[in-house]
Amino acid sequence: MGTKLLRWGLTLSSRLKNADRDRGAGFVEYAGLLLLISAIVVAVVALNLHTAVANAISGAVGRVLQTG
Repeated sequence: MGTKLLRWGLTLSSRLKNADRDRGAGFVEYAGLLLLISAIVVAVVALNLHTAVANAISGAVGRVLQTG
């Protein structure tokens, strides 16, 4: 009886130690991330922000190259 109780205690403690270990992202996390990225891309394209962002970056690079 004592060895079974000891074995049970060791098994329980080893499982509890590994309970907090990160095992990586699952399908739900990846699906949520994909939906979030898709929503951002759709919003940028629908609001025609891609041209505004491209123009802002182009202007900033041009100003840096002119002052350099």
